[in-house]
Amino acid sequence: MAARSTGRTVPAPGPRGWVARHQLSSYFVLAFAWSWLLWLPLLLGSGGSALLVLGGFGPPVAALAVTWLAGEPVGEWVRRLWRRPVPARWWAYALGLPLLLYGVVNAVLAASGRPVDWSLALERAPAHLATLGFVAVLGGGLEEPGWRGFALPRLQDRLGPLAGTAVLGLVWGVWHVPLYGPLGFAVPFVLAFFYTWLYNRSGSVLLCVLLHASFTAAQDHLVLLPAAGEHAGPLDAVDLVLFGAYVLGALAVVVLTGGRLGHEPRVSPAAPRGGPRRAGQ
Repeated sequence: MAARSTGRTVPAPGPRGWVARHQLSSYFVLAFAWSWLLWLPLLLGSGGSALLVLGGFGPPVAALAVTWLAGEPVGEWVRRLWRRPVPARWWAYALGLPLLLYGVVNAVLAASGRPVDWSLALERAPAHLATLGFVAVLGGGLEEPGWRGFALPRLQDRLGPLAGTAVLGLVWGVWHVPLYGPLGFAVPFVLAFFYTWLYNRSGSVLLCVLLHASFTAAQDHLVLLPAAGEHAGPLDAVDLVLFGAYVLGALAVVVLTGGRLGHEPRVSPAAPRGGPRRAGQ
């Protein structure tokens, strides 16, 4: 008599089975290994921009590899990166939130006596848009299919939205240390809360890519001080004002969402793991 199937998926033996049982651990190890090994020559004073760009592909490459090694459909992971339709307000959030925060930062700097030149916003607009496009297509925006498209849903299922975001923000920040030094982890940690709310409410990793690109472009071009010397050093007053704006904004998101960051737990086994709310809800 044939044995009755239990309906459970049995992980493959060997390394693939281990990856299937430890997907998050495998993902983080692969993401760090890919990126840090490629960035090592930069730390040693050799290499160039090609290694910088290639190293940034660690998070999506790790997500793709773990999905395949775990025996899950790669096509399903790819399809989850873009959910339609997405209300216009979440496009506005992705592209406009950094503009709003940097507008507040410049207003604070102007009130404190810094020589803010508002006309620079128009003058720097072409460079801002060029940076936004580059980061979205070849730069840091391509981290998002890994961080938000793979790790965040699993962390939210395991830890909840607040703790899951905090853990991901910490890991995301440490991942940046070879590029920005020990102090560089703080900003990604805080920004992670903005990304989680966007992902949970829109369901779109693409919008997280645009938010990432918009933050990078704003950082590069929208501190409206005319002289380079007005914004120098790792802990100058401008950076402290920027970080303060990030912290206050992230706290506002946490409070306004009651700590849920737009996340709703799965209501049935058929629902996608860690799935966000439907756009518009």
